Amino acid sequence: MIDLDALDFAKGNGLVTVVAQDALTGAVLMIAHADREALEKTVESGEMHYRSRTRGLWHKGATSGNVQRVISLAADCDGDAVLARVSPAGPACHTGARSCFGEDALAADALAVLDAMLARRALAGGDPPPDAKPSYTRRLLGDRNLRLKKLGEEATELAVACADADARRAVAEGADLVYHSLVALRALGISLDELRAELAARVR
Repeated sequence: MIDLDALDFAKGNGLVTVVAQDALTGAVLMIAHADREALEKTVESGEMHYRSRTRGLWHKGATSGNVQRVISLAADCDGDAVLARVSPAGPACHTGARSCFGEDALAADALAVLDAMLARRALAGGDPPPDAKPSYTRRLLGDRNLRLKKLGEEATELAVACADADARRAVAEGADLVYHSLVALRALGISLDELRAELAARVR
């Protein structure tokens, strides 16, 4: 998984920096430190262990249950930092947040930003104020027939663009189809994370 002998513990007075990243979403969850013993425990147990100057050796989630199952460990180019790709059982932060860096860290890419917006719109629900026009997304979420009609239209337009070998139009139509697909899934209560998990299971 990782060659501990290749790490430069001396540079950090016995410690290396560890960046914990959600292996499914790419979100940065937390930054901590580890010494050789902590990383040995991590490799041995398959769950993240860290070293704190105040807490000493600690097993993440041992008390709260919010363990971090190790997917992979990789050293950086200088050997003084480790990227830990993990599957978290719960929040990484002591505040109860999924990431110690707040909500911004969860928007790791454009799809995550889009999915978060859809979640907010779906949660808001209801009708807009009398003097306000509902957004396109709210209209789709509130109208099943419109939602399915647009999903079919966008799929057809992407197929036509691909048949025409029109790469630029295929990109635009592909983006439209992804958007309308996420809206349709969100209307069923399905999140991007669930879609990611299904895809991850298929590529193993």
